[in-house]
Amino acid sequence: MEHSARSRDRPGTKAAGAELEANLTAQADGIVAADFFHLDTALGQRLYAMAFLEHGTRRLHITPATAHPTGQWAVQQAREVTRALAEHGAQVRFLLRDRDAKYTPSFDAVFTADDVDILLSAPRTPKMNAHCERVIGTIRREALDHLLITNTPHATKVLAEYADHYNQHRPHRSRGQLPPDATQQASPAASIHKHRLLRTRVLGGALNEYRYTA
Repeated sequence: MEHSARSRDRPGTKAAGAELEANLTAQADGIVAADFFHLDTALGQRLYAMAFLEHGTRRLHITPATAHPTGQWAVQQAREVTRALAEHGAQVRFLLRDRDAKYTPSFDAVFTADDVDILLSAPRTPKMNAHCERVIGTIRREALDHLLITNTPHATKVLAEYADHYNQHRPHRSRGQLPPDATQQASPAASIHKHRLLRTRVLGGALNEYRYTA
């Protein structure tokens, strides 16, 4: 890709949208997508968090929850995510985000300092960040819709536990049914009669993980 959002001044046209979609497909391995999402506690408090999704591996990063998602808070989450990406050895070239006002110049600077270009989706076009929109829906369907969140620390714990499950155990069709953190399929049991199938409950039983053991 030869043009980043920093040099693109016509984001709303159909041509720009088609160009961006084609470039995202070609550059998937180097893209991290970001988006905000909300969740409500049992007492009616609205909390917010951010999801960062690596397009190539589908690895998911979910920030702690907060009731006040300020620009300064978003910058701190960007620092934490870039640190995690570096530790994981991810080769990031582009950050894809929308035009929310909470994405300040300081937020972008965290990524551009690591030579990551910022890609902006067109206004009111969530399909241009479809992978991130889809994973937020997955977080809701598989976790948040089945739990009563009591407060901010509880929300943060739930989101962290779900991210661990998603990255270590949840298969993805686009990766040949491999979880994001896996490089190969687990060896099948030679005989189901000589192995036990163990179940691990996740999020109080909202999700289950299975594995064979001798």
